[in-house]
Amino acid sequence: MAVPADIRAVKRPVNTIVDDSGRDGPKRYAVRKRAGEKYVQGGNPQPRNGKVIGHIIDHVYVPLEEKTAPIVPDMLSYGASALVKSVTSDLFHDLLAVYPAEEAYSIMSMATLKVIKPSITAMRMSTHYKRTFVCKDYPGAALSKNTVCNLLQRIGQDGTRRKMFYQRRLAQMSKEHHIAIDGTLKQDTSKVNDLSDFSYKARVKGCRDVSVLYAYNIELMEPVCAEVFPGNSIDASSYPAFIRDNDIRKGILVADKGFPPSKIKEELKERPELHFLTPIKRNDSRISENDMLSFEGVLTGIDAHVLFKKKQIKGGHYLYSFKDVRKASMEEANYLARARASKAFDTKKYEQKHSTFGLLVLESDQDLDPKTAYLCYDDRWLLELVFNHYKNDECLDKTNVQGDFSVIGNEFVNFISTVATCRIIRKARQCGLLEKISYGDLMDDLSSAWRRTDAPPEPSSDDGYWVHTLKYVFDELEALGLSTPEPKPEPKKRGRKPKLKESESIKPKRPRGRPGKAANQSARLL
Repeated sequence: MAVPADIRAVKRPVNTIVDDSGRDGPKRYAVRKRAGEKYVQGGNPQPRNGKVIGHIIDHVYVPLEEKTAPIVPDMLSYGASALVKSVTSDLFHDLLAVYPAEEAYSIMSMATLKVIKPSITAMRMSTHYKRTFVCKDYPGAALSKNTVCNLLQRIGQDGTRRKMFYQRRLAQMSKEHHIAIDGTLKQDTSKVNDLSDFSYKARVKGCRDVSVLYAYNIELMEPVCAEVFPGNSIDASSYPAFIRDNDIRKGILVADKGFPPSKIKEELKERPELHFLTPIKRNDSRISENDMLSFEGVLTGIDAHVLFKKKQIKGGHYLYSFKDVRKASMEEANYLARARASKAFDTKKYEQKHSTFGLLVLESDQDLDPKTAYLCYDDRWLLELVFNHYKNDECLDKTNVQGDFSVIGNEFVNFISTVATCRIIRKARQCGLLEKISYGDLMDDLSSAWRRTDAPPEPSSDDGYWVHTLKYVFDELEALGLSTPEPKPEPKKRGRKPKLKESESIKPKRPRGRPGKAANQSARLL
């Protein structure tokens, strides 16, 4: 198709031609560079056209834009990702020791994003990765939806690596440490997951559950390992399997009534440095046989008013009985309220229960101080707080990944994010921040602290690289050790400046000493 003369007349680079594509649009007339000549047998040489170097647009030559590297944002959300990084360096190193580097980067990125954005889905991982300093902390992490799903599948299939990771964490424990073991049920929304089955609770709710069993280090106030079981798996039957699978060999297991020591007899025999501290039922015959309601004294150094008794029983085990007076009063009041509501007060039954209100009896194979035994079991509420956060704040109470292995892989990432959360809560509490605001509000505040990507690695509140960060957010960053505070001006000296005398304010003060020669000469002239 012939190119109009007015188009050909437009000024353009030499050794070029104008090619008409015939299609309407701004790029109809392409400018091509001459690439040489081609010889035709029996004819004259013909020009050979090369690549397009531009276009004639609105009678103006417009060269092609050179392809450049992708645009990199010059600022990212900093505060929340920096906080997670500050408490997870050992976890990251453990991942690098077990997984290939590229997978360790992706796992740590996913876990960090789940802490920052609890409700995040696989589809949104990449988006939030690119808008936070997570992409700078763990560069090159592959977090597209398909890549994330494939990685979770591989993690779930490779039980050896997961066990190696947990073993590194368990190796840091002392044999004097106490391990609380408990589980939580998670609602499963997957359509192809065989792991989930109807638990008793699930039958009532009308959905399927997956059981996640956690081992929690009471001294460190954080989980040390976890494992996924089918939803219909009974806690007591999961107990020995959990110990064997994770090869827990030292510490004192602190469990509730759902994990009786009778279920782990063989495991305890094989592990001489592993012990137990477990409550028994209030109607257990050993309580009356050993006169455990005849208390010996009151525990000191705790807030509650608790009576106690300790006794060694047959078989070498020890019983520890405690009666919390305040809890006893509350339990009695609740019992009487229920009896009044049902109009079925039974005097005999009331007398039997009266002595057991507020009662806690523990069994152990260890000779412990009663106060130590009580606090070990009482501190289990920390694990309940973890599960509460697990289900509510982190929105991890549901699993919607597809397939058994994906569920296991997803729970592994959730475990790392839960450890990070425990450490953040502990750090924020030590700084006194949780006395002022909630954990969720703190993370929101820190997420609003944006910083330029070319900023130095050690932030200062006055370094000029922050983007629209509020004063109270700086206070939180500084309290957490994430930003060096702005140097404060030197305090002014107290007291008033001395007043000048009237004569001193008018005449200059004569310098001390004899006057110089010049002064003497001027005096003689006068």
